[in-house]
Amino acid sequence: SPRGVPQVEVTFDIDANGILNVSAKDKATGKSQSVHVEATTSLNKEEVENLKNEAMEHEEEDKKKKEQVESKNNAESLVYVAEKTLRENGDKIQPDLKDDIEKKVNHLKELLQKDDIVLINDSMKELSETLQKVGEALYNEDKEKKNVGDNGDTTKES
Repeated sequence: SPRGVPQVEVTFDIDANGILNVSAKDKATGKSQSVHVEATTSLNKEEVENLKNEAMEHEEEDKKKKEQVESKNNAESLVYVAEKTLRENGDKIQPDLKDDIEKKVNHLKELLQKDDIVLINDSMKELSETLQKVGEALYNEDKEKKNVGDNGDTTKES
C-alpha cells in the first residue's frame, strides 16, 4: 500500500448464537483490538415479514439506482480513457477527430451531472465509437510505420 496508509487486517465472525466478533490488527505495529456484539433484542416473525415486504417493494427502485450508478461509473471511466488517449496521442490524431472527441467528452461530463441514464448511455456509445475510430487509425499508423521501416531497409545482394 502507499506510504502513510495503514494496513489493518479486520476479521468478522458470527457464531451460531448471532454474536458478532470483530477483530482488527495493525500490521505495522502488531497492535490488535477486538469487539463482541450481541443482539439484545431479536425480531419476531411479523417484523421479519414486514422487512421482507418492504425490501420487495423497493426492489425495482434499487435496480434502477444500481443501473444508474453503474452507468455513471462506466461513463466516468470512458471519459478518463478518452482524456488519456488525447493526452498521450493527441499529436497523432487528426484535428477534426480530436475536436469531435473533446466535444463528446465535454457533453458526457455535462450529462454526468444529471440523472438521465438513457442520454448518458447514448453519449457513451457515441464516444466509444469515435474512440474506436481513433484506435484503428493509431493502429494502422503504427502498422504503416513498421512496414516502411521493414521495406525501407534495402540492401543489395552482390
